[in-house]
Amino acid sequence: MFSALQVSLLILHVCLALQVCAKQFNVNCNSNYVSYYGQNSARNQKRLGEYCKDATEDVIVLAFMNGFPNILLNFANACETTFDGSSLLHCPNIAKDIKYCQSQGKIVVISMGGASGAYGFLDDSDASSFADTVWNMFFKGTASQRPFDDAVLDGIDLDIEGGSNNGYTAFISRLRSHYASDPSKKYYIASAPQCPFPDAYLGSTLNSAWFDMVYVQFYNNYCGLNAYPTWFNYDDWDNWAKTKSVNKNVKIFIGAPGSPSAASFGYVDGSTLSNIYNDVRAKYTSLGGIMTWDVSQARTSGLASSIHS
Repeated sequence: MFSALQVSLLILHVCLALQVCAKQFNVNCNSNYVSYYGQNSARNQKRLGEYCKDATEDVIVLAFMNGFPNILLNFANACETTFDGSSLLHCPNIAKDIKYCQSQGKIVVISMGGASGAYGFLDDSDASSFADTVWNMFFKGTASQRPFDDAVLDGIDLDIEGGSNNGYTAFISRLRSHYASDPSKKYYIASAPQCPFPDAYLGSTLNSAWFDMVYVQFYNNYCGLNAYPTWFNYDDWDNWAKTKSVNKNVKIFIGAPGSPSAASFGYVDGSTLSNIYNDVRAKYTSLGGIMTWDVSQARTSGLASSIHS
């Protein structure tokens, strides 16, 4: 039996943990909300900082770096200026907003890939070399041209939907070695595979590299949210997390369209999404929360406020 003091301390510990989850990003929580920013999907995208004025999102994913290793960035109306004599975007407003979002307890990561673009590695050497470039341009390294100036991102997301699967394990390994060189800050590796398991492009990488978070796109496929519970396959991803993932504490997110127009199919309303989320949370300890594409869609439709308010 617990003493009254032990019970009081336990309650205090739980309350403090809940406060940490609410006010400061904690990858171990199962109620985190992730949303993508940068593609102006709803055609009313605001400055990044506007979405960080409340507690709705915990993670903002900047989309996209849709060209690499020859870097091409695309953030739609959020950034349209380049460095002099270069095609590389220079985004001082996003840089300021990254810092603001981080000051509000959120993390900001950049997504590599996307549904369109020219990206991929020739081999492991090519990928490792590019990890050095990414560290220098977006993290604590130094480069003559840094798209977000002195802002330091919190991690990367791999949304690989084309090209070859060469080099991604080597890229992550090299980038994590850079992460380890800066113990003052926690950095993350995420990915956004399609729900069919295993993922066509990242399947082997998911089995051989470290991931902190996996934002599974449960839409535009037979295994999406609209197929719940018959074909909805969170169980496959939970099994991967527990048995195959390098990081056995990896967190799996339920990826959802932010509105009916955010995906070809797979959208479910807030009430349905909440029911699915609660069912998954009751069954699986691997759950990290919900992801939406994208923030402009989810904010406009009201889905975001039904997830986090």
